[in-house]
Amino acid sequence: MAELPEYKNLIGGEYRAAASGKCLDSINPSTGEVWARIPASDRTDVEAAVKAASDAFPAWSALPAAGRAHYLRKVGDIFRQHSEELTRLELLGIGCQARKSNVPSPAGGLAFLWDRAAGLTLDAVTGRSVPLDANTLGITRREPYGVVAAIVPYNSPQGMASSKASLAIAAGNTVVLKPPEQASPAILRFGELLAEVLPPGVVNMVSGRGADVGDPLVRHPDVRKITMTGAPDTARAIQRAAADNLTSCIFELGGKSPNIVFADADLDKAAYGVTTQAIYTTNAGQACVGGSRILIQRSILAEMLKRMKAIAEQIKLGDPFDPETTMGPLISQAQFDKVTGYIEIGKREAELVFGGRYGPELVPSRPGGFWVEPTLFIAKDNTPRICQEEIFGPVAAVIPFDTEEEAIAIANDSRFGLAAGLWTTNLARVNRFIRDIRSGNVWVNTYLQTRYELPFGGIKDSGYGHDDIMEFTVEKTAVIST
Repeated sequence: MAELPEYKNLIGGEYRAAASGKCLDSINPSTGEVWARIPASDRTDVEAAVKAASDAFPAWSALPAAGRAHYLRKVGDIFRQHSEELTRLELLGIGCQARKSNVPSPAGGLAFLWDRAAGLTLDAVTGRSVPLDANTLGITRREPYGVVAAIVPYNSPQGMASSKASLAIAAGNTVVLKPPEQASPAILRFGELLAEVLPPGVVNMVSGRGADVGDPLVRHPDVRKITMTGAPDTARAIQRAAADNLTSCIFELGGKSPNIVFADADLDKAAYGVTTQAIYTTNAGQACVGGSRILIQRSILAEMLKRMKAIAEQIKLGDPFDPETTMGPLISQAQFDKVTGYIEIGKREAELVFGGRYGPELVPSRPGGFWVEPTLFIAKDNTPRICQEEIFGPVAAVIPFDTEEEAIAIANDSRFGLAAGLWTTNLARVNRFIRDIRSGNVWVNTYLQTRYELPFGGIKDSGYGHDDIMEFTVEKTAVIST
């Protein structure tokens, strides 16, 4: 048996094993096999990483904005130079299909995030001046928090790590990043490359189980800002832990987003949007922003279901490296068990429209993978669990409606508020829905069109704040009298 590759933490510019010497297995979700090993870190490793970040902070924060921008562009070059390797590691770790993966490409890919952060460094130091009277001037200046803890989800590890870390260090902070235990190798290899271009301690990475690494990290008194993308219950635990130190937090959490189709919509475009981009082919539905509640006006219900089924039948499960594959596996056995449990609940609560199968027979060439086919239910109303709870898999529910008022009521009947989709040609309706839907993001006649020039965040159980460079600074006021 070939020796498994073993990845290590990045602490103070050094590539280190866990202090305990323990490791965790990394599972390839398309085969179910162990393919790599990562450090099983604990409090000792967290302490070392936070100290390294604290030690690096004075020199890094004192760099002029142009100096930090220079380093950020060098990090962007890493993605351009190592895109093939980093793409391969991400696909092995999360099973996302190659042609839909949001990992780097030779054309630039995630290098853009680091280049963008480089261009924003000046914003992070720009303050205001306010004349108070003839002899007195008030000024403000933006300053970094210090050490930032960044906690990254498994469904887009390198993208989330890059977004959080690039903005935090562009603002003058230093970072301790916790990769997802289910998909750490790509980020840890990226950390090894980072050590070649960044000063030691500016970015540190510590892998391990959630409680073993995450808990001491968010409780650490030297961590002054936390940014986490993940589940609401995890955010609540972090917020309770962070309260002791009054640590500032940013949370981008789950969703149960409505995707609303009116009879006057372009039905071909809407059917494709609600079936592919919104739920199934985006990481096999493992996306907090997925439009998994599909609200369809009753007069076009039968026609839309027919079109959606035809599109779903073209989705191909399989090897993530196969260019013909359009949907990959779920990330782990635990997620497979959760999602298939919801499918069984859905069969009792609602009517199955298509799908509902799961297991090795879906991809006979890879029987160890965590395979679930695209699944759609139709519910009588918004009360079933499959309409209220985040499933985080390729499972969606259609809810019919008649009027605008009914659609708005259903859309807002959720503890989540991350996103919403609207398909219509009625401009007045568009304005009303953008105003009335309770969510952080609304897409009209499109879905999942995110751009880093625009903020992205949620309300209610979908969190608060944005991974924006200004969120990684605090404003100081001074008054000068002559």
